[in-house]
Amino acid sequence: MRRERVFAYGAAAGLAVDLLVGDPRRAHPVAAFGRAAGRVEGALWRDHRGWGAVHTAVCAGGAAGAAALVARAADRRSALSVALTAASVWAVVGGTTLGREARAVGGALAAGDLEVARERLPHLCGRDPQSLDGPAMARAVVESVAENTSDAVVGALVWGALGGVPGLVAFRAVNTLDAMVGHRSPKYRRFGWASARLDDVAGWPGARLTAALAAVAGGDPRGAVRAWRADAAAHPSPNAGPVEASFAGALGVRLGGTLSYGGRVEHRPVLNAAGRAVEVTDIERAVRLSRRVSALALVVCAGGRLAAGARRARNRRGM
Repeated sequence: MRRERVFAYGAAAGLAVDLLVGDPRRAHPVAAFGRAAGRVEGALWRDHRGWGAVHTAVCAGGAAGAAALVARAADRRSALSVALTAASVWAVVGGTTLGREARAVGGALAAGDLEVARERLPHLCGRDPQSLDGPAMARAVVESVAENTSDAVVGALVWGALGGVPGLVAFRAVNTLDAMVGHRSPKYRRFGWASARLDDVAGWPGARLTAALAAVAGGDPRGAVRAWRADAAAHPSPNAGPVEASFAGALGVRLGGTLSYGGRVEHRPVLNAAGRAVEVTDIERAVRLSRRVSALALVVCAGGRLAAGARRARNRRGM
């Protein structure tokens, strides 16, 4: 079986397993990677960009290298390769858990239980829940669903289509390192610089594909494209900006504004200023849009790899 079909079948199976059961409940590979990266950080940490770059190379490179060795060992048996791809996709994507956590916060908000909503919100994002009222938490959930559709699903599929199992693992490793050390705290401002910049590069294609698919799958394609073009560049993140702006336009809501991370207040630009304020019911709409975008991303990534393989085969026959 050609590698293009291996990825297509494996990616579809992996997303199906994620849809049915969500993330692995025990011995999650991403959690294991995080613990290993933490130990490496303990040995290498210095308040210096160079040491941070070494940390990134050791952790991300080591994960990708190990994945490449396992993939090569399975390469001669098609069924094993498909199973490995499916298991890798299941391990690195998180679309079902994302939707589950978003709905948990939405349910608490709908019931008027702000304390439960504040307890659940950190499962989605790093904002200070105690500083948020109901509408602000609803907005935070919609923004997190948008951004994590790219980080937790689409970006992984893009790199899986480009690099197979090593691509899947490398993307999730880089994304995890950014979450661990890529933020602008005093401890990680220099040490986490390399992880944050590498995550920006790795996330670039997935974010643009997510924004484009949100425009296609949302209720207002023109509004999504308009918000993307007008507002994305003003966002401090080069990848979250297009995704959140496109989701905002597609859903007809207004995102962005003042928020708080770790006691630090940020005043972010408003995305889709013409939209209305986010309501609790928009959380379910955002989750459904995320599901549609994820399904379309599978079609695009698997179809793109199959088409590229067919083109290479035609070129070889024509030589």
